[in-house]
Amino acid sequence: MKYFETAYWDCIHQKSKNTIQMKKLYFVLITILLQIGVYAQQEEAFFEQSDQFFQTYVKQGRVDYQKLVDNPKPLQEVLQTASNIRLAPSNAKTYQAYWINAYNLAVIKGIVDNFPIKSPLDKAGFFDKDTYALGGKDITLNDIENKLLRPIFKDPRIHFVLVCGAIGCPPLISTAYRPETLNSQLEKQTELAINGDYFIQINSKKKRLVVSEIMKWYKEDFTQDNQSEVDFINSYKTEKLEGKYKISYFPYNWNINILK
Repeated sequence: MKYFETAYWDCIHQKSKNTIQMKKLYFVLITILLQIGVYAQQEEAFFEQSDQFFQTYVKQGRVDYQKLVDNPKPLQEVLQTASNIRLAPSNAKTYQAYWINAYNLAVIKGIVDNFPIKSPLDKAGFFDKDTYALGGKDITLNDIENKLLRPIFKDPRIHFVLVCGAIGCPPLISTAYRPETLNSQLEKQTELAINGDYFIQINSKKKRLVVSEIMKWYKEDFTQDNQSEVDFINSYKTEKLEGKYKISYFPYNWNINILK
């Protein structure tokens, strides 16, 4: 009889132990789901704030820096939201969209902090020394471009959406880059650059092609998989370039992209 009593109480104890373990597991799962929900809300808040910010302060590729100098609060708020977001490269589209927006916002912050300034190059360390609290880390603009984006995704289209605050850069758009529209936005900005006249200039008769120094500085990005620069251009150009072209590079315009 004593054996059965012991077995009974052992069984009760084990069930109680299992119940406690299940409750702990349930609590952990609920906590994880709540955290995921919070992260998702933060990400969406960032994209919404960024979208509103760019719509308000960017017109025809130019930035209203004076307006932001007079009232920096909107810029401070969107960067504060950005500072709390953590993303992994495996979440590729959200990760890329976040860091593209974060880069463009940080450039604006750098110019506002040093305003009036004629060029970002007038501030020593603008790209490689000054840091911004983004994505849970203090990071420079060069690190965003050359450590978090280019080497991971190897997508040359990135050069048409990262805007360094100068007129020589591709124009800043008046909306945020978003995960769900990222690919179409990358395509559109690349096509606009290649088919416009601010990034490439063509003399078909003399077979000469003058392009932005971006293609010189990041030549390895535009010549991947044994393609030439002309091959890359033709992959986006409406009217294809035929024959061999001699390529040169026009000087970069480092004057800030200020709205006048």
